[in-house]
Amino acid sequence: MSDTPYPPQVPQPPMGPPPMGQPQPPQYPAPGPVDAPLGAPLGAPGAGQTSSAREAIMALRDEIGKVVVGQEGTLSGLVAALLVRGHVLLEGVPGVAKTLLVKTMATALDLEFKRVQFTPDLMPSDVTGQTILDVNDGSFRFREGPVFTNLLLADEINRTPPKTQASLLEAMEERQVSVEGQSRKLPDPFIVIATQNPVEYEGTYPLPEAQLDRFMFKLLVGYPTFEQEAEVLARHHRGLDPHNIVGAGVRPVASVADLDQARLEVDAVHVEPVIIQYLVALCRATRETPAVQLGVSPRGAASLLHAAKAWAWLSGRAYLTADEVKAVAKPVLRHRLLVRPELELEGTTPDGVLDSLLASVPAPR
Repeated sequence: MSDTPYPPQVPQPPMGPPPMGQPQPPQYPAPGPVDAPLGAPLGAPGAGQTSSAREAIMALRDEIGKVVVGQEGTLSGLVAALLVRGHVLLEGVPGVAKTLLVKTMATALDLEFKRVQFTPDLMPSDVTGQTILDVNDGSFRFREGPVFTNLLLADEINRTPPKTQASLLEAMEERQVSVEGQSRKLPDPFIVIATQNPVEYEGTYPLPEAQLDRFMFKLLVGYPTFEQEAEVLARHHRGLDPHNIVGAGVRPVASVADLDQARLEVDAVHVEPVIIQYLVALCRATRETPAVQLGVSPRGAASLLHAAKAWAWLSGRAYLTADEVKAVAKPVLRHRLLVRPELELEGTTPDGVLDSLLASVPAPR
């Protein structure tokens, strides 16, 4: 995320974790103490109005904190994506609570959750479902796959071949599944959260650009700080079972109705034409820079707009500014850029390219 001050008079913490191995600061849209509510305005002048839906969404952090220590930035990204019907790609080494965070969030939101372990022998029908013969009456019926849920965790998605990866394309874009010539709608809400390991490439199938473009965010999940890791061990010593979320005291604090109302409020965030122009200029700059082989698509530009509106709502604003656009630019755009191979060998990264563009493209004030 950008380091641009937000609000202008105070430093803005980035969304998403810092590079792995570095200390992880509090990562919520409004600056303040670690124990502040998720995205709360913290008494900032001119903050947006509160609502029952907003209060329910803000209660997520404390509830999830009963099981998960740290990872506030990742949680912020997941909530922002859920508010605008976006999908998320989580990249991090094993054992940093990616699966636990997603399961706990589903419980706290009272959403149906299913997990699929992606393996080289997984077939598309294992994800979407298939038509089977009912031995009782001899008729054929459709058996739904795990994609028919509210929150689908695609664990280690890059370990399955492209044909199985592609089985999610229609579900992620059109929120439906077509089998045997018949389309079946998926539940609402529906979000795919996929994970992948950034350091292990043997036996993996890198996601193609068409698949990556379906994800709203790519969030980098890093290691916890020293203090956070010590707290994790202390909780395990006290008997915490991460596989028993309900037993740990996690209860639903928000409902689908709260989420629907929150989405309406996010949709109502005001956007001036000059901000639209800034968004377009930033995305077009990714296609024109000589460091990039493939820039951001119009779908990516739309994702940037929706993500920035969600970030503004979480920050208590009823209108969108360039600061919110900058705040979400990296996780929305980093996986949509294809850096030229010769520059990548020299150490150029998508985040580095975005840092340069965010500094060079004039932002409205």
